[in-house]
Amino acid sequence: QVHVVESGGGLVQAGGSLRLSCSASGSIYSINFMEWYRQAPGKQRELVAGKSSGGSTVYGDSVKGRFTISRDNAKHTAYLQMNSLKPEDTAVYYCRINVRNIGSADTTFWGQGTQVTVSS
Repeated sequence: QVHVVESGGGLVQAGGSLRLSCSASGSIYSINFMEWYRQAPGKQRELVAGKSSGGSTVYGDSVKGRFTISRDNAKHTAYLQMNSLKPEDTAVYYCRINVRNIGSADTTFWGQGTQVTVSS
């Protein structure tokens, strides 16, 4: 079993910064990709940023230049540094990981989410 836990959310004023963490634990051989998604009330969940085991990154258009994803493969942890936050960044932020298994199909896991609220 694999557990994914996000942390670091909170309340911040517009223009401020937050750093989210996503930690995975359990039976993990390796992690193919680690991604951050977010979901605001009444909206669909959207991709914020992702990083592969090889280092490739992808960002949602609305966060390019403001957010940075990084990961520590040895610790099975990903981070999302969020700068110049805007009220429209308010959402629950979720971490999704894809775990490489030996002898079976790769598996995707989600965390429970962490709330980020940006006040104007």
